[in-house]
Amino acid sequence: MADAASQTWRPGFYLVGTPIGNLADLSPRAAECLRRAAVVAAEDTRTAGLLLREAGSTARAISLTEHNVGQRAPELVAAAHEGIVALVSDAGTPVVADPGGRLVEAAHAAGVPVFAVAGPSALTAALSVSGFDGSDAHFLGFLPRGRGERRTRLAEAARTAATLVLFESPNRLAETLEDVAAALDDPPVAVSREITKLHEETVRGRASELARHFATVRGEVTVAIDARGFDRGSNDAAAVRSYMAEMQRAGARRSPAAAEAAKRFGVPRSVAYEAWDD
Repeated sequence: MADAASQTWRPGFYLVGTPIGNLADLSPRAAECLRRAAVVAAEDTRTAGLLLREAGSTARAISLTEHNVGQRAPELVAAAHEGIVALVSDAGTPVVADPGGRLVEAAHAAGVPVFAVAGPSALTAALSVSGFDGSDAHFLGFLPRGRGERRTRLAEAARTAATLVLFESPNRLAETLEDVAAALDDPPVAVSREITKLHEETVRGRASELARHFATVRGEVTVAIDARGFDRGSNDAAAVRSYMAEMQRAGARRSPAAAEAAKRFGVPRSVAYEAWDD
């Protein structure tokens, strides 16, 4: 097994997994990659700067956000043709709920090699400590802002997966757990907070119970949901009603919305049509 120093480092994009809270989790290979990189693309260059100093890297940090990725991609792709360009997220594995995916797409389109420098991930860490079924998991990223949209999204995902995993902000955690309880018949959930940090904790319980427990909370949060007890058949009607209500609030027309609901939930169009609130 080769070590980081003896690896052949070819020009290209390197997706570098970075610590999600504990700097000791930065791997020797990740540190070596950052030292060899000419450019490091990151959402927050201040966070990246701390990481680069920890790794002993003199790479130039470039901000890469949802708003400027289209503008920055050509420059970064050109640099990756000639040398090593590293992509990091603020914490964890890049391109998981961050704008890096568009840059990776541009690299593939340009024929630039893309390499993984595996490392920490809040998604897999939370899934492993939850104790739920990790072989059939569906990652939802951040849920939509609207309550109706959130509940529809949860019900749709629970139809096809044993475990759901999502990221959530602390100020919206209690509200989201209430939506989980309403949409999925109050399933068991595991809330992981501040993973790998000093105040790390994972609390398991029913969604409604943890909504009260986490009425106020601080820190980074990842939620795992045990959807194995979700009655997919009996919850179709509730999901259809929630979806149609969301479409009505958005100003959609009844007939097209019913057609889309029928296709999405596998119910007769007439059932979806009747779910519209006159």
